[in-house]
Amino acid sequence: MESWQVQPADPFPFPLPLPTRSPTLLAGRPAMAAMPTPRSFLLLLLLATPFLLLPLAASAAVPTSNPDIDLEYLIKNAGLDDSTPSTPTDDPEDGAPDFPGLDADYDEDEDLFGDDDGPEEDSSHPSAADEAHVLLLTAANFTAVLAARRHVMVEFYAPWCGHCRALAPHYAAAASALAEQGVDVALAKVDATEDHDLAQAHDVQGYPTLLFFIDGVPRDYSGERTKDAIVAWISKKLGPAVQNLTAVDEAEKVVTGDDVAVLAFLDHLSGAHSDELAAASRLEDTISFYQTTSPDVAKLFHIDPEAKRPSIVLLKKEEEKLTVFDGEFRASAIAEFVSANKIPLITTLTQETAPAIFDNPIKKQILLFAVAKESSKFLPIIKETAKSFKGKLLFVFVERDNEEVGEPVANYFGITGQETTVLAYTGNEDAKKFFFSGEISLDTMKEFAQDFLEDKLTPSYKSDPVPESNDEDVKVVVGKSLDQIVLDESKDVLLEVYAPWCGHCQSLEPIYNKLAKYLRGIDSLVIAKMDGTNNEHPRAKPDGFPTILFYPAGKKSFEPVLYDWSCPVILGNGGRFSGQLAKLMGGA
Repeated sequence: MESWQVQPADPFPFPLPLPTRSPTLLAGRPAMAAMPTPRSFLLLLLLATPFLLLPLAASAAVPTSNPDIDLEYLIKNAGLDDSTPSTPTDDPEDGAPDFPGLDADYDEDEDLFGDDDGPEEDSSHPSAADEAHVLLLTAANFTAVLAARRHVMVEFYAPWCGHCRALAPHYAAAASALAEQGVDVALAKVDATEDHDLAQAHDVQGYPTLLFFIDGVPRDYSGERTKDAIVAWISKKLGPAVQNLTAVDEAEKVVTGDDVAVLAFLDHLSGAHSDELAAASRLEDTISFYQTTSPDVAKLFHIDPEAKRPSIVLLKKEEEKLTVFDGEFRASAIAEFVSANKIPLITTLTQETAPAIFDNPIKKQILLFAVAKESSKFLPIIKETAKSFKGKLLFVFVERDNEEVGEPVANYFGITGQETTVLAYTGNEDAKKFFFSGEISLDTMKEFAQDFLEDKLTPSYKSDPVPESNDEDVKVVVGKSLDQIVLDESKDVLLEVYAPWCGHCQSLEPIYNKLAKYLRGIDSLVIAKMDGTNNEHPRAKPDGFPTILFYPAGKKSFEPVLYDWSCPVILGNGGRFSGQLAKLMGGA
């Protein structure tokens, strides 16, 4: 869940938008077309001048940013340099690819704060890529390999991508480990910079992308990018859906080794109940399911040996260690039980725990921001609150003074200072946030969570201070002033939403300023800009940086028109330029 655009993205979930390399702004459709006014035609005339045909086409778009995606990517890449993101097309020596559908600077999710060097590698992790067991696929052999092997994992990568380089030793080590275990699977990779069409055919939306093919049918890899995680994920996919535990020593290894485990205490290890358990297991990528008929094994999992069978427990390594299933013994009910109870009551947000949060089907979250020394005062309250909302809300703790994760995530939500903060976050496409105000107690937290669940809260939006003076040709808009300036029904308003670090925005700035200078004599027209990194408004959602939106006078109740600035237009076809702008202004 771009070019001068970002395509619509899936939601913290975290998830993804994709840039296209042709310099375009996605076209928006006005809810109602308006006939061009005299000032519209004047604007057309003035815009169709040579100064707008500057060589801007060489630059590709910088994706903003679906907020969800940014947040997930921000956490995955915590600790990276805070330098301005580079744009490979701006530097031919980057060796970045130039194919539609993938911005060379885009790495699975767009990174607002880092560079392409990727996370530093842990010295305890694989450090050298022995790729003897990794197949190199191209368009020439891709189909044949997938036809010959039932199970194939494929990594789509770019040689310049830092995150791909960080993954390489883990991927190679996983391939070697699986080969040594005799697992019937092939691990392969495709250089997407060489095989553009192959990457596009499989909807590659970032680097690296891992797809797992079973009989030629792909599914996304949803685990962590480590050797152990890849091996465990594939082993679960190819191994028995449910493992039998018949001996106490085997069960002890599970109890001490698995972070989360599901055990069914059955009368028989085959039959209807075992089949339902197996069906539920296939719906869970990350949780191991076990079954037993042994009272001694059941006792180890805190099940009463005399309990009525079938019975199921979920065991976790946390305060709430044991959860007992009390529903109907059906696959859907079991899977729902596991999904609701597999995560801790409150999860500390880190790079390692991010996938469990962002890939969870439960999107709504309550986040506690607190410095480490103060957290002990509030965590018990949040944990107790979470017990009442299991399966409905996710509860997340963000260590405010953690520079790698806490600091950038706090900045993302516009939180300043070290004061303890609680907010609710929708975690979906609209990415709304709601700040709690008042004393943090069990009663107030339960009320806040319930109101959030029932959509009774009022969302909060970031805003810079309203500027004291605003006399330039390009008016500065902030979140707090957008209603007054942009939604003024008496004015036609052209609004650029930009990012200060965005190279394409910087390239556009002199052109946009010149446009405003040419049109400053039209009192009914406002040319404006808004820093999209510090300001938010529900009526000005950027699809990329820069995004240009047009708000016609008298039509402010409708959605703004998203400017479509296609490549041939920018390269100098003045006639088509006028046609595109006519559409923007409401003409035919």
